[in-house]
Amino acid sequence: MPFFAIQIWTGTEGRFLSLARKRAHKEELRLLWPRRRLRIRRRGSWKEALAPIFPGYLFLQSESIDPGDYSALKTVPGFVRFLPSNTNITPLEPRDQRLLAHFLSFGEIVEKSRVYFDDNRRIRVLAGPLKGLEGMIVRVDRRKGRAKVRLEMYDNSFEVDFGFEALEAAELPPRDPPTGAVTASPGAGGPER
Repeated sequence: MPFFAIQIWTGTEGRFLSLARKRAHKEELRLLWPRRRLRIRRRGSWKEALAPIFPGYLFLQSESIDPGDYSALKTVPGFVRFLPSNTNITPLEPRDQRLLAHFLSFGEIVEKSRVYFDDNRRIRVLAGPLKGLEGMIVRVDRRKGRAKVRLEMYDNSFEVDFGFEALEAAELPPRDPPTGAVTASPGAGGPER
């Protein structure tokens, strides 16, 4: 089922979502607000917080937008427009739908990714929303546990911070040795293949 993007006033996503759900005419009208969990520092202490992945945007999953739904949504305080415009309401492009579906596959609230750093100090993602987006990571802050990712939607590029949990070498899952690797055999006089 396709997704439609709704631009709203940034910072009013939660209020808009609750009001819009009350005014929707169809039960199958599904409004989504993808968010990410971050660790932030306030007044000297670290706290967990939720932040939108796409600030100022909600997504509507529906086969089409009928005039009744359009009218109900545009009267909700904070509504700006459907994308690309109110006169040309079209679903997200396939590339944008894949990006949105990637995040929604982890739920409407994405948790932190599990990562480790290799010998060259490069980030390696084991699991979580950063998996598959490694090529889009533009900056890593190990102290804050955040990776800045460059995302593109509707031909606009923007950067978003995602939280991660860095695993130490002892916590990493065991890796199989490469095929054909030489391993030492206990009790034998030399390497075996």
